[in-house]
Amino acid sequence: VQLQASGGGLVQAGDSLRLSCAASGRTTSVAVVGWFRQAPGKEREFVAAIPWTDGSATYADSVKGRFTISRDIAKSALYLQMNSLKPEDTAVYYCTAQDGSRTYWGQGTLVTVSS
Repeated sequence: VQLQASGGGLVQAGDSLRLSCAASGRTTSVAVVGWFRQAPGKEREFVAAIPWTDGSATYADSVKGRFTISRDIAKSALYLQMNSLKPEDTAVYYCTAQDGSRTYWGQGTLVTVSS
């Protein structure tokens, strides 16, 4: 499975941004998709995840109520709608896909939130 993330950029605090992730390859084997992020000088952390075909999403407490993860199976795409962005949301965001035996990672897209 190959993943290509896009949609990052520079925004101001309070703004919204939508990240996209295009999946290709053996997507029929994918079970769960999600987003992680890594801020400068910090470890990579979980943001959100959702089953690829059916089921509810889970979120990190830090983004709950502000971020929404979704997927479009027909387009083999994954999204992260980010609202009410805060400077602490600044990070490189990675999309991921799990097929039960391994986790695949996209290349990351940078989100910078200015105060």
